[in-house]
Amino acid sequence: MPIKRQGLIVVVILLAVITVIPALIVIPFSEATSDPVNLNETQETELDLTDQPVVRVKRSETDEIEEVPLEKYVVSVVASEVPANFEMEAIKAQALAARTFVIQHLNQSSEEEFDVTDTVNHQVYKNFDELRSAWGVDYSKNINKIKQAVQETNGQIITYSGKPIAAQFFSTSNGYTENAEDYWQNEIPYLKSVSSPWDEQSPEFLEQQVIPLTEVVNKLGLESSSIQVSNTVRTESSRIKEITINNKTFTGREVRELLGLRSNDFTIETKGDHIIFTTKGYGHGVGMSQYGANGMAEEGQTYKDIVKHYYQGVEIANVQEVMGTLSAMN
Repeated sequence: MPIKRQGLIVVVILLAVITVIPALIVIPFSEATSDPVNLNETQETELDLTDQPVVRVKRSETDEIEEVPLEKYVVSVVASEVPANFEMEAIKAQALAARTFVIQHLNQSSEEEFDVTDTVNHQVYKNFDELRSAWGVDYSKNINKIKQAVQETNGQIITYSGKPIAAQFFSTSNGYTENAEDYWQNEIPYLKSVSSPWDEQSPEFLEQQVIPLTEVVNKLGLESSSIQVSNTVRTESSRIKEITINNKTFTGREVRELLGLRSNDFTIETKGDHIIFTTKGYGHGVGMSQYGANGMAEEGQTYKDIVKHYYQGVEIANVQEVMGTLSAMN
């Protein structure tokens, strides 16, 4: 009897172990998977591309024409033009500028087989495959953030006197934006110099470019083998309007473009057989500063605040209100 009782006890214990252990195994995994998965981090958000006009983009490397629905084009441009870690309101401001820029081009009659290129001559554009390759594991997170900014400003453009503006933008100012007439010939009422102190925090704010003296002489078409600077005239925003080098007068823009300088706010220093150009800011300086916009967003200002600061006297309107239905535009 004692042996039988002991055997019975062993059987009961074995049954309990068989019953309990699977439960112990299952419960932790059940708890681990019970929390909802954040799909925004792993899956790409879909865009609503209903009734979108098509933007014809000429690809610079292949000369092929890529046809892209408007809002998808805006996502690609914004993703190509500003860092994805920018504040959401700054990204929204960039979305308005990008959309307004291309709408103006779509509205212009042209015999060209394309509307815009993918370069800085219009707006930098990388398609989704190129962005996926560039971002790697961060692609879904980054593209969903950009898509959110575009979707939350869907169809919004910047207007002046009821018409889409020339929505110029650039990376970083020298503390002020530039009057349009001081960089180009034409005065544009909404492209006026405004303060932009946030740019001093930009990694692009200050730079030195060292160029061989012979290269400077050749590119500027100078006769002497040395550099003598005189007669420097600066604009309202402290950029160089005119400068005389070896008795030859240039605009600041000409020097910048001939030498590939980052901006036309520069100083010149000769050191041996090299010239040191110290530049402030990055870009032509007209319109919206991208790093300035991000600084405003960090202070809690909205995309509408940003847009109306950098583009004077403008309104934000829906593209359909301004130009009729999107389908009629295409």
